[in-house]
Amino acid sequence: MNNKISMKLAVSSVAAIFLVILYVTIFFFSAQDGVESGSLSHRVTEVIVDQVGVITQKNWTQEVKASLIRFWENPVRKMAHFSEYTGMGILVFGIWIPWVTAEKWRLKHFRWNGIVILWVFLSASLDEWHQTMVSGRCGTIWDVLLDTSGGCFGLLLCLFFMALFLKWKQKHSDISAGKLDYKAVNLKGEKKKLSMKKRAGGRKKG
Repeated sequence: MNNKISMKLAVSSVAAIFLVILYVTIFFFSAQDGVESGSLSHRVTEVIVDQVGVITQKNWTQEVKASLIRFWENPVRKMAHFSEYTGMGILVFGIWIPWVTAEKWRLKHFRWNGIVILWVFLSASLDEWHQTMVSGRCGTIWDVLLDTSGGCFGLLLCLFFMALFLKWKQKHSDISAGKLDYKAVNLKGEKKKLSMKKRAGGRKKG
């Protein structure tokens, strides 16, 4: 029993530590002013465009490259937000699942899924509110919804793998039950044969 509790604490603690690191990362990027944040997005997008050019063997001119960077800069920025909150959804799930168990989560999925989604939504709302206090930044409900969608996506990934685990567990359980039934039938057959031999031996003596 103590080993099980220790394992649960270990899983929850690891998920909680990574969640704290994620919160610090989100806060760090949200605290950047508009110029600094825009410059970082520009540099990241430039690296991505360069790598795509290398992979596709495209020799873009500086004008085309600049145009591509301008076009993809905002989507890249939004995907970064989406990815952060996808990770949050997974980590919040990781904190709770050891204590709830997959079977209980499945039975009361509305409650537990709702807790994860609400957690992500409140975190996204606070993050956007924080950005309204930073120079050159603003918070929007659309970003809150985008971030929450990322959390929902992370949760869906967890639920998908949980369903696979439960299916494997059920299959393994059925196989084990089948083996036990087979052994029980064989044991019953052996007892019947032994009983018949005893009866036959008793008749011969008579």
